[in-house]
Amino acid sequence: MALPYPSTRRCDQTDTYHGTTVPDPYRWLEDPNSDETKAWVAAQNEVTFGYLGELPTVEPLRQRLTELWNYERYSVPFKQGGRYFYFKNDGLQNQAVLYTQAFLEAESVVLLDPNTLSADGTVALGSTAISEDGRYLAYSLSSSGSDWLEWRVRDIETGQDTADHLKWSKFSGAAWSHDNQGFFYSRYDEPAADSQFEEVNYYQKLFYHRLGTPQAEDRLVYERPDEKEWGFQGQVTSDGRYLIISVWRGTERKNLIFYQDLQADQGEVIELISNFEASYSLIDSAGTTFWFRTDLDASRGRVIALDLTQGNKPQEIIPEAAETLDSVSLLNHQFVVNYLKDAYTTIQIFDLQGQPLRTLELPGIGSAGGFDGKKEDTETFYQFSSFTVPSRIYRYNLVTGAQSLFREAQVAFDPSQYETQQVFYPSKDGTSIPLFITHKKGITLNGKTPTLLYGYGGFNISLSPSFSVGNLVWMELGGIYAVANLRGGGEYGETWHQAGTKLNKQNVFDDFIAAAEWLVDNNYTQPEHLGIMGGSNGGLLVGACMIQRPDLFAAALPAVGVMDMLRFNQFTIGWAWESDYGSPQNPEEFEALYAYSPLHNLTPGSYPATLITTADHDDRVVPAHSFKFAAALQAAHQGDNPVLIRIDTKAGHGAGKPTAKLIEEVADKWAFLAKTLDREGKVLKV
Repeated sequence: MALPYPSTRRCDQTDTYHGTTVPDPYRWLEDPNSDETKAWVAAQNEVTFGYLGELPTVEPLRQRLTELWNYERYSVPFKQGGRYFYFKNDGLQNQAVLYTQAFLEAESVVLLDPNTLSADGTVALGSTAISEDGRYLAYSLSSSGSDWLEWRVRDIETGQDTADHLKWSKFSGAAWSHDNQGFFYSRYDEPAADSQFEEVNYYQKLFYHRLGTPQAEDRLVYERPDEKEWGFQGQVTSDGRYLIISVWRGTERKNLIFYQDLQADQGEVIELISNFEASYSLIDSAGTTFWFRTDLDASRGRVIALDLTQGNKPQEIIPEAAETLDSVSLLNHQFVVNYLKDAYTTIQIFDLQGQPLRTLELPGIGSAGGFDGKKEDTETFYQFSSFTVPSRIYRYNLVTGAQSLFREAQVAFDPSQYETQQVFYPSKDGTSIPLFITHKKGITLNGKTPTLLYGYGGFNISLSPSFSVGNLVWMELGGIYAVANLRGGGEYGETWHQAGTKLNKQNVFDDFIAAAEWLVDNNYTQPEHLGIMGGSNGGLLVGACMIQRPDLFAAALPAVGVMDMLRFNQFTIGWAWESDYGSPQNPEEFEALYAYSPLHNLTPGSYPATLITTADHDDRVVPAHSFKFAAALQAAHQGDNPVLIRIDTKAGHGAGKPTAKLIEEVADKWAFLAKTLDREGKVLKV
C-alpha cells in the first residue's frame, strides 16, 4: 500500500537552455527559509519518521550500534613545539577531544573539548594549527555542519582562549609565521544575513592575523579581484622563510604556486607556477629548493624539485610508478611515499636523490595514513585499518626500520569471522574495475543474501579499505558490503579521474551498474536483495543509477546528493564542481548533464524503495537538491515501494556530525534496508 505522501505544489517555472525549455515545478523548494518550505519539510519528516518508527528492527539496531560504537578511538599523535598532540573519543562522545602531553609517557591534558561548546554536540572542530613554539593553538569551529568557520586562539599553557575571533572563513586552514605572532588564513566577504547558507562563494582572500588585534585590522596578503573563482591556501615553509600560496580554482586538482619571501620588507608575491596545467603539493623545502608532489606529465604522480633561483624548471626526483602516488612526507631526510596499488596502500621509502631504500611492511591489505613530522625527525606514527580491522596506530623508527604497535582500537567483535576479497569486473566498455567484497566467512552464494553496494566516482577521490562500525553491523546481520572503485576517482591517477568527468560522466554510472550486474551474475545476490548507497557526488551516482536501471535495485539510499545538474552551480560552492561535471551554460556539456540529471530524468513508473537523506544546514550541497528530487520522485513513482526523505536538523553535509546523530541515521538506514532487501526476514538476523 502506497504511503500518504504530503502534497507538493507545482509551479509554472521554466528555464531555457540553448533552445531547450526545461520545467522546474519545485523551484520554490530552493528557499529553505520560506514558511511553505518549512511546512513541507515538517510534513515529509512526519511521514518518514512515522514509517521508520514502526520498523521493529530500528531499536535493536540502535542498541547494537551504540554498543559497538562505544570504544576508544585515537588519532595519530603529532609533535609540534616540543609537545605531542592527539585526538581521542572515549566512545560515545559526540566530538573527539584534543589532548596534549609534554612527552609520550607524560600525563595527557585536555586542550580542547568541543563537546562543551554545545549541548547537542553540533559545534564541531574544523582545523587546528599549533604555533612553532608550541604556545598557541589556532582552531576553527563549525556550527550545525555548516562549511562556515570561526577561528579562535587558545593559550596552550593556560588552556584559556585569547580575545582573537575571526569569522567568515571557509575552505581554509591556518599557517603560523615562525615568529609566533600570528597566522595566515583565508576568508570571504561577509554574506547577506538571510542567505549565508545559499549565497554563491566567490573572491576568497588570503589574510594575516596578528595576535591581539581585531579581525578588521588583519593584513590582506593576496587577492585577485579579476579572478572571482580563485581560492588561496597559505603554507609556511619548515624553515619559516617563505609563504607558499597554493591557488585553487574549483575542485579540479590543477593549481598555481606563488610564494613570498617573509624575510623581505614588503615581500612581493612571486608566481612560480602560473598556469593551471597540473596539481602541485608542497612536500618540504631546503633553502631555495622546494619539493612537490605533482601529476605534471605523470598521471599517477611523481616527485619533483624546483629551485627558486632556476625559475620553474622541474628536476625529477621520484619518477611516475605503476602505482598511484597518493601522498609524500619528508622525514629523517627521506621521502616516505604513500602509493595506492589497486586502491589499497603500500609505503615506499626513498633517499633525497630518489633512490629506493626499503618498503614498509603493512599489516595487510588496507589503508595507512599519518607519517607526520619534520624532515629531521627519526620516528613517526601511522594508522592502519581495513574493512574488518579497526584502527591500529604504529610507531615507526625511520633509522632502523623497526615498528611497534602503539595503540589498538578494541571493538567488541571478532574480525577473524569476516573476510574481504578484491575482484575485477568489466564495465560496459570493457574497462576493468576493482570491487571489494566483505562479509562473514562461510557465506552461501545462493543469490539470496542482502547486499549493499557503495560507490562515489568523482573529484579524484579514492575509496580505499576503511573500518566502519555501521558497515560492521550490516555484515554482522548477515549482509554483504561491496565497494566499487569507479572511474572519476583517484585510484589510478588523473587519467582515471578524467575518464569519469564532464562528457565522460556516464562511464561512472556504467561502472556502478556493471558492479551490480557482476554481483548478480556471480550469485552473490539478486536485484530483489540489492541496495545501493552513496553520498554527495555518490548521491548523484545513486540517483542516476536507480533511474537508469530501476529493475536492478530493490533499494536506494542517496545521501546529500547533487540531483539538479542544471542549477548546481547557482548555490554556495557549487560553481567549483564544474571542473568535474561541466557547465549547463556550455551547450555540449548541457546535453550531457541533462541526459543524466536525476531530477530531470524521472518518468512515471516503478522505482526502488528509496530513503533520501539530507540536512537543513548543508551549505555544501544545499538541501534543495534532495527536496526537489524527493518531490519529483514521489510524483513519478507508481507502486508500493516507499519513497521517503529524511531531513536532519542542525546538521550539514556530514563533517563533524555528532556521534548520536550518526547512530540514529545508520539505524534508520539499516532498518529500511532490512525491511526492503529481506522482506521475509529469513537472512538478516537483527
